[in-house]
Amino acid sequence: MSADRAPLRRAIRRGEEEGGNVEFKTRLTRDVHLGDGRMESLVAQLRHRVLSGDGEALYVVGVTDDGGVAGIAPEAFSETMDVLSLLAEEADAHIEDVETWSGGDGSADEDGLVGLVEIREGAMLETNDEHIVVGTAGHVDHGKSTLVGSLVTGQADDGEGGTRSFLDVQPHEMERGLSADLSYAVYGFDDDGPVRMDNPHRKSDRARVVREADRLVSFVDTVGHEPWLRTTIRGLVGQKLDYGLLTVAADDGPTKTTREHLGILLATDLPTVVAVTKVDAVDADRIEAVEREVERMLRDVGKTPLRVDRHGVATAVEEIGDGVVPVLRTSAVTERGLGELDRLFEALPKRSNDADGRFRMYIDRTYDVKGVGAVASGTIRSGEVEAGDELLVGPMPDGRFREVEVRSIEMHYHRVEAARAGRIVGIALKGIDESEINRGMALVPRDTDPTPVREFEAEVVVLNHPTSIRDGYEPVVHLETVSEAVVFHPDGGQLLPGDSGDATVEFKFHPYLVEEGQRFVFREGQSKGVGTVTGIERTADRSE
Repeated sequence: MSADRAPLRRAIRRGEEEGGNVEFKTRLTRDVHLGDGRMESLVAQLRHRVLSGDGEALYVVGVTDDGGVAGIAPEAFSETMDVLSLLAEEADAHIEDVETWSGGDGSADEDGLVGLVEIREGAMLETNDEHIVVGTAGHVDHGKSTLVGSLVTGQADDGEGGTRSFLDVQPHEMERGLSADLSYAVYGFDDDGPVRMDNPHRKSDRARVVREADRLVSFVDTVGHEPWLRTTIRGLVGQKLDYGLLTVAADDGPTKTTREHLGILLATDLPTVVAVTKVDAVDADRIEAVEREVERMLRDVGKTPLRVDRHGVATAVEEIGDGVVPVLRTSAVTERGLGELDRLFEALPKRSNDADGRFRMYIDRTYDVKGVGAVASGTIRSGEVEAGDELLVGPMPDGRFREVEVRSIEMHYHRVEAARAGRIVGIALKGIDESEINRGMALVPRDTDPTPVREFEAEVVVLNHPTSIRDGYEPVVHLETVSEAVVFHPDGGQLLPGDSGDATVEFKFHPYLVEEGQRFVFREGQSKGVGTVTGIERTADRSE
């Protein structure tokens, strides 16, 4: 809930003027307001308010006709939002933003809710498939967040990492919470070139980019500090990424963390671009030396570096993947290389969106939104989801799946009617509490028969280990958004560093939804490896 009640007070002071764009509603119900001709009059009223406000109306919910703050129960507020959304759709408009407050002085939730609903002219956003998701990686202080901040705003950095602040809005800091944005930055392209954010700290500015751009680029920013390698793995493995962007600072060169991040990117078969950053801070000889280090690092893992300044962006677009890694020089301060990155991201194809498959999304974060309820956020792995769809969520600790309904969907702070594979979305769920949902659970259609898995077969490669992996080895596996302790049972009893072989992998505590072909990373201390699921061995109880 919002703390600052000033917008609410201003709307109430303006009141319901005959030619104004403010409308007071205590509550709306399906039974009363969507039948017996009432819906038509309410749609006409909403259209009038939108036109009076030059395309924008403000609905104050939870107040009386004279502007008195009454407050309504969260369940009633939720139903009111559902009804208002249907009315807006009929009026060729959409809900753009929602702010809620306690119905009393803000000190007690039991006073009920009062909300300020911004309704905009035009239907909800319709998205296309021209949306790529890029996972960023790199050692701390190697400039990845600053580089992305400059890309999405078109602003040069001040030399002190100023543009990186544009990426510092954490999801748990969002006051509104109705949408769940896993990527920390987004920009796009239309026929005239890049569509950038004017003020990334304004949530509505991200919504504008999504609305105006024909092609979107979302960045999933990761953590560069070695102690948070687990978080980095989660960001690179747990999202449906199209490409990786690895940064290497020209004043430092590749580090141990750089090599680990590169290993994770390549282990997940992610086509990757390497940006040598901070080239303004060193001389030409140093830039050349670091580029040679980067090239050696890539060749050591069987990849072929391709210098973009020699071969061009078009060649990089054509050759990326299949063992080729484009390398280019950049500076967020002088903006060197940013134009090349723009052209690269504008031209790179969407890899595979699995849009024709059945819907599936692994949950990465959850929120409890006042007046809305449980919101699950993540990247859609396959298929499509629409508001009103009936889904299963799980597995729960006992292996069962729960029935839920999609209340609404949002992407980058913009409400959408439907979303397809590759989209980063927040889905409001009806029929379950937020406390019952955990990261690693999956959302699937209700008419499927998902199998909760406690044990699976895998082909694994040991990248690093001080001795050998033996029966009973207990690392943490990162698979989709799952981060769970497991027990390894290698065929033959052990695996040495550099070995590849088969193993049975058993989740220690909970079942998860696992399928053949999924890639995963495992780690424990300094030990790291990658694997591919080759078979499902043993299942838990089925869904309800």
